[in-house]
Amino acid sequence: METRGRALRADAERTVRTILEAAERVLAADPAATMEQIAAAAGVARTTVHRRFATREALVEALATWATEQFHQAVEAARPLTSPPLVALHQVTVNVLQVKIGWSFAMSRIAPSDPEAARAHADVLAQCDQLFRRAQEAGLLSADTDLEWARRVYYALIHEAAEEGREVADIGTVDQLAARVVGTLLHGIGAPV
Repeated sequence: METRGRALRADAERTVRTILEAAERVLAADPAATMEQIAAAAGVARTTVHRRFATREALVEALATWATEQFHQAVEAARPLTSPPLVALHQVTVNVLQVKIGWSFAMSRIAPSDPEAARAHADVLAQCDQLFRRAQEAGLLSADTDLEWARRVYYALIHEAAEEGREVADIGTVDQLAARVVGTLLHGIGAPV
C-alpha cells in the first residue's frame, strides 16, 4: 500500500513539473496565454491543471517559487564555498545562466515580498559574497576591490548574458557566455595600460 502511495505521489510530482515546464514555455512566448493553452502544451486536460493550480495566478506563483528553488539549487550545486574560487565562479555562472535562460518568465515574476524567495536570495547573496572574499584572498580580485560593487557588476553581467542567451539551446553556448562574464569581471574590457 505504501509503495502505491509513493508511486502516486511521484506521478503527481511529475505532472506538476510537466505543467510548470509547459507553463514556462508558453508564458515566455505569450505572457497572456490561458490555462487551456498551458494544459495543451503540457499534454494534460485543463481540469488537471486546475486541480493542481486553482487559478492562473496560483500557477504563476508556483512557477516563480519553482524558479527560485532552481536558482538556489543552481548556486549550491556549484559548491561556491568549497570549490576553488575560479572554478566555483565559473560553475555558479553557468548554472545561474541556465536557470535565468530556461526559466526567464518565472524569474521575472519572483516577488521580493515572498518570504521563501527572500530567504533563498539572501542565502545566494551570502554565498556570493563569501565566494568573492575567497576570490580576493586567492588573488583573483585585487586587495582593494570593493566586493559589494564587484558583486553588483557580476549580477549585471549575468543579466546581460542571460538576455543574450534567451535563444540559446545548447550548454556549449551557455558555457561561452559564462566564460565571457567571468573574463569581463576579472579582466575588464579595456586594453592593459
